Amino acid sequence: MGLRFRPVDTSFYDLFTESAQHLVTGADLLAEMLGEGADHEDVARRMREAEHNADETTHALIRKVNTTFVTPFDREDIYALGSGLDDVMDMMDEVVDLILLYEVKVMPPELSTQVEVLQRCAELTADAMPRLQSMQSLEEYWIEVNRLENTGDRNHRRTLAKLFSGEFKTIEVLKLKDIVESLEEAIDAFEKVANIVEQIAVKES
Repeated sequence: MGLRFRPVDTSFYDLFTESAQHLVTGADLLAEMLGEGADHEDVARRMREAEHNADETTHALIRKVNTTFVTPFDREDIYALGSGLDDVMDMMDEVVDLILLYEVKVMPPELSTQVEVLQRCAELTADAMPRLQSMQSLEEYWIEVNRLENTGDRNHRRTLAKLFSGEFKTIEVLKLKDIVESLEEAIDAFEKVANIVEQIAVKES
């Protein structure tokens, strides 16, 4: 079995780490958006800025792939991971935008529970990205994100049950359901990132 040359260039790992840090910012802004008395216009503006910054990091990563002869691992995996991280940010931005556009003033407390799951996923992802360089101590990351996604699924079902309990007016149910579904998609997107990391780690081991 031949030895595989691994470049010492750390810029790919730096960009993945930077991208994951944007997700921590996005999740925190989402939590702020759900807070009582939040200035929705201001939070949405800052989320748009955060999403733009995340896009810039993704574009830098793609440029790096396209101009590097030897990459630290397979190009398709780099594209997949970069795209997956970007998708999470887009989903969280969508939730904030929906809350603003729908002018939702009162939200079920279950939404905050889902955002707490998102915040934890973001923290775990940001913590895991620097470890891609060594491919060490990553298994706990994807196992925990998978567990959190299962928790998010249960929260999702309970929230939908509450929405359709008759407690909310029909128009509010329609608005909140869109937000609830987008939160669920954001959590699913975090699990997809964790699955990609697992696939990369298996290939590289």
